[in-house]
Amino acid sequence: MRFSRLAAAAGIVALGAAMTACGSSTKTSEQAAEPGDNAGGMVGVTMPTKSSERWIHDGNNIKAALEQLGYQVDLQYAENDIPTQVNQIENQITKGAKLLVVASIDGTALTTQLQEAADRKIPVIAYDRLIRNSPNVGYYATFDNFKVGVQQATSLLTGLGLKKADGTDGDAQGPFNIELFAGSPDDNNAPYVFNGAMSVLKPYLDSGKLVVRSGQLDFGTVAILRWDPATAQRRMEDLLTKTYGGAKVQGVLSPYDGLSIGILSALKSNGYGVAEPYPVVTGQDAEVASVKSIIAGEQYSTVHKDTRQLAAVTVKMADAALRGAQPEVNNTTDYDNGEKVVPSYLLQPVIVGKDNYQKELLDTGYYTPEQLK
Repeated sequence: MRFSRLAAAAGIVALGAAMTACGSSTKTSEQAAEPGDNAGGMVGVTMPTKSSERWIHDGNNIKAALEQLGYQVDLQYAENDIPTQVNQIENQITKGAKLLVVASIDGTALTTQLQEAADRKIPVIAYDRLIRNSPNVGYYATFDNFKVGVQQATSLLTGLGLKKADGTDGDAQGPFNIELFAGSPDDNNAPYVFNGAMSVLKPYLDSGKLVVRSGQLDFGTVAILRWDPATAQRRMEDLLTKTYGGAKVQGVLSPYDGLSIGILSALKSNGYGVAEPYPVVTGQDAEVASVKSIIAGEQYSTVHKDTRQLAAVTVKMADAALRGAQPEVNNTTDYDNGEKVVPSYLLQPVIVGKDNYQKELLDTGYYTPEQLK
């Protein structure tokens, strides 16, 4: 991690306190409630995998901040294996967890475990991925995922010259060849991101300024199971072989940095970056490899979601629920999990490219200059 655990915890708690000024539809009281029977209790935190660096940061940030508040934390990673995550949650319930924070692998696979938690009066917070088909999800902390897609598509248009940075129309006319990728079909966030992007791209597709030569436009076709970079690389290679024999792809809507790296590998293998310039390739999560790629002029952009802020919101939610107070939310209408509308706190993402990575990632302390060398 970039900071010592205690320093990270202090920063998260301080950030969480500062965020109480944000608008919300439900407010916690001005003064904290006195700790009850849950003071010092165990919180179960389950994350999908360590193969993506962002989940490591998420887990460590939450753990450090909760421990700073005096709670015990059982932090688990399931390496994208659903039965493993199910067992981890069941074990946390058996060990007496007072609250669960769950970033699910498959948002539909935890109904039985959440019912067990409800039977024992254990609150559940869905972390960044909405848990579906259960009335036992208490709260949801995430970024505005529809906006993530809007930002990815906007960045794609900007990179192609169809839009300017200020949002006005650019000088380019097209047509430009693009291909679309989407996230994992079992991740509730993925359709939100894809639909956000398509809300921006559709007018350009309808007018012919953008052309998807493969004809693959629907979410089910372009989705990449488990957000797997190797799968994205193979799909990009297939697209180049079958669709772009005498043509060039000029833009790729990629929903996640790991996929972007795989896509860029396929492009490199087909001569892009040498004989032909790289297409405009988007991303998400501002992972180190992709930020370095942006600096090097390969990947065009990413959407940065400051996971320190997400951890701060989640820890505030958890602490309030454990004290018997009302967690703060700012959205009570948009996230229906099939059983209920889950009270949510949405944070705002930001587009990061070569022109502003210094401001957004280095000046804020999210990364150090050494990490991006």
